[in-house]
Amino acid sequence: MCDSCGCDLTPDHSHDSKVIDVHQSLLAANTAMAEKNRVHIEKMGAVAINMISSPGSGKTTLLEKTIEAMKDRLRIGVIEGDIETDRDAARIRAKGVPVIQLTTGGACHLDAAQIHKGLHLLEKEPGGDQLDLLVIENVGNLVCPATFDLGEHHRVVLVSVPEGPDKPAKYPKAFISSQVFIISKTDLLPYFDFPVEEAKAEALQLNPNLLVMDLSATSGEGFEQWLDYLTTICQK
Repeated sequence: MCDSCGCDLTPDHSHDSKVIDVHQSLLAANTAMAEKNRVHIEKMGAVAINMISSPGSGKTTLLEKTIEAMKDRLRIGVIEGDIETDRDAARIRAKGVPVIQLTTGGACHLDAAQIHKGLHLLEKEPGGDQLDLLVIENVGNLVCPATFDLGEHHRVVLVSVPEGPDKPAKYPKAFISSQVFIISKTDLLPYFDFPVEEAKAEALQLNPNLLVMDLSATSGEGFEQWLDYLTTICQK
């Protein structure tokens, strides 16, 4: 899948120790940079959240609606991560907040070094150096982004109703490493077999401390809980 996390390495049992060493080295370097990012973000006066999900879960739409609802209450900045194109950044920029697009060129996740660069670029944008909330929209993927700390304070994992309720079982690390689980696109529940309570229960078995919410950014159903959560974390 990508060169930066080692997930494209074909297992070779004669070289297992070498592969493990490479992974440990990558993660150690990333963790060290993530700590620097966290200090940097806190010096900016901001709280950072890292949003992870499969492609098409509604992260960008959720961000757009959040900015519309909170722009008079919170100063929001965004770092967008995608394999190619700046389409999501263009959507966010249209909402009038500072945004930086990071394209990975094939890598399936953002890493802390990329975020470090993104922070410096964001600070050069009008209003980008005075934020209450920094949102990192990670590359659409529930595997690699769960492994890489970016320097965020909170991690939010999304699963949309059309994707089905089995994601906690299939991708447990994404839920174990997160603080918030959002079931998105609930306006589509009449059209899909998605037992909400079962999905919540399965996620909570993995991580009893998860804050779980179900909402629709399109209809606004359940949206106030999300806005209240953002208000609370930015007041601390």
